[in-house]
Amino acid sequence: MLLTEHQRLPTSGARAVAPFVVGGVQYLAVPQLARDVADTPAHMNGGDSNTGAPIYRWHDGRFVEDGVLPLTGGEDIAVFTHRGAQYLAAAGVRAGRGPYQYNIDQVLYRHVGRDWVPAQRFPGFAAKQWHFFEIGDRAFLALAQGVTLGHIPASNPRHSRIFEWDGEGFADFQTLGGQWGYNWETFTVGDRFFLCYADHVSDSVILEWTGSSFAPFQTLATSGGRCFRTFAADGELLLAFANIQGETTLYRWDGARFAVHQTLSGPGGRELCVVRSETRLYLVQVNFIEGEPSAPRTALMSRIYGWNDGRLHLLEEFSTAGGTDAAVFQSDGRQYLAVSNSLTPDVRFRTDTVIYQFNG
Repeated sequence: MLLTEHQRLPTSGARAVAPFVVGGVQYLAVPQLARDVADTPAHMNGGDSNTGAPIYRWHDGRFVEDGVLPLTGGEDIAVFTHRGAQYLAAAGVRAGRGPYQYNIDQVLYRHVGRDWVPAQRFPGFAAKQWHFFEIGDRAFLALAQGVTLGHIPASNPRHSRIFEWDGEGFADFQTLGGQWGYNWETFTVGDRFFLCYADHVSDSVILEWTGSSFAPFQTLATSGGRCFRTFAADGELLLAFANIQGETTLYRWDGARFAVHQTLSGPGGRELCVVRSETRLYLVQVNFIEGEPSAPRTALMSRIYGWNDGRLHLLEEFSTAGGTDAAVFQSDGRQYLAVSNSLTPDVRFRTDTVIYQFNG
């Protein structure tokens, strides 16, 4: 067994798991979409958004709650270091408990003393994910966001956006055409820099840095995009792409572009996580739902693949309940995998985030 259950965290509508280290101490932040509202019909887009994002601290081999970040409709948390300071970018899709407000500020925090202190606010619209990256001495922060539903108007900027550090904060740099953004990934090929962007209703695309902006390089899907993940194996550059409406596919760099290398699974894929041991490489695929949002099937089997002989081979499956994310971290000489779950089989939000010991 590659996974041994280690601990359960009592989360609600958990949308991501973000391990990070401050002062040599391991933490885990869990953005939460919603809490259940008594005497209301179950719906995956319902509930009370005013959840907060619990932050857990590793103590005596387990996580203990250490605080709560004031995040509503939580979707993502990204922690990064820039110019010697630690930052935490929080993405929330909405506020309220119905009718919902999707035009809300997205907050960038800076770590000061023992606290996360707001450093900058960005007007957002249905925000999904932040991603920090650097190109040479330039620093960027990308926000995937948006929805295209007629009853949800946008008063804030609606498209996914890229910001650049200007010496005092992150300023507008480039707006993408995507209208329902989900995910980012960056990688390099030689001296070329690429940025991947996944979108639900627009192109999921690989963009290339031109020296002054990001330009389309290769489109992998026109809808349903959820996640990109790159890794190197046996001297090859591989790119895994999850499409919730189609297939999770592995691509290989052929010297000029990415070519299909292997089909991993059918619909349902939402997130991908690379895990490396001393001797082997693994890819974790987290499956979210199958079917329509009005009647989703949330009790799915997520997957762990191992790289061998030039391909990924299915090694193990594990149950998830509306699985949304997976992230690896090391502590006490062991490797762990955190997996967030968001929806029970009867489409309620209160379901645990699970910490596994990874035995690979």
